[in-house]
Amino acid sequence: MDPLIEITAAVILSFVLSAVAWKTGMLTGHGAVAAASVLLIIGILGGLDWLLMLVVFAAIGFIVTKIAFGKKKEKGVQEGKSGERGWKNIIGVALAPALVSVLNFAIPDYHSLMSVVYLSTITVAASDTVASEIGVRDSRAWLITTFKRVPAGTNGGISVLGSAVSFAAAIVVSILGWMILFRDLSWLLLIPAFAGMIGNLLDSLFGATIEDRYISKYTNNFVTGLLGGLIAAVIYLQF
Repeated sequence: MDPLIEITAAVILSFVLSAVAWKTGMLTGHGAVAAASVLLIIGILGGLDWLLMLVVFAAIGFIVTKIAFGKKKEKGVQEGKSGERGWKNIIGVALAPALVSVLNFAIPDYHSLMSVVYLSTITVAASDTVASEIGVRDSRAWLITTFKRVPAGTNGGISVLGSAVSFAAAIVVSILGWMILFRDLSWLLLIPAFAGMIGNLLDSLFGATIEDRYISKYTNNFVTGLLGGLIAAVIYLQF
């Protein structure tokens, strides 16, 4: 595609999608501004395929957020007042893939590697989001560091349901992402799937140990996204 046309499409899609997300209650006003900014960076520096991958993640996040939302609200474990995300949520989740987009633009000779790293940051985010939104429905939760029973929604708490759906999300997003970014299916898609699973477990580990003490949950999301991408890069370079 002509670069100018691709950039124009990225600009239009970034603003339109962010506006729609705001109007439908998926994002706050500030969240929509942050989303538009991130989508612009990813769409221009990574390409429309990379932008589409982030939109796929956002759609999955919106769907799982609305599942049994009433019950989550009764327990006080919902995101925002009605499931909407603010600018901190956007930066926490999307800053890592945005940084990978910058690297991809700066070192174009490593596009395949950067694509795997980018996809891995998305699988980490998807795995964590699905685990958080669906896992809180399981009342049987254990702290990842001690395996003592804790209330659902506790930082660092893991459950059978949450772990199962998070692993499934990592695999599904990895398959979809590989098809979008590489236009084929390869066993190498297991790399971002694995990175997503590990990143989600690291999120829980940090949640139980340093979140709300030294870092916020948004910083946790950012760091584990980067770590997931780094893990994927190390593994991918072995093949």
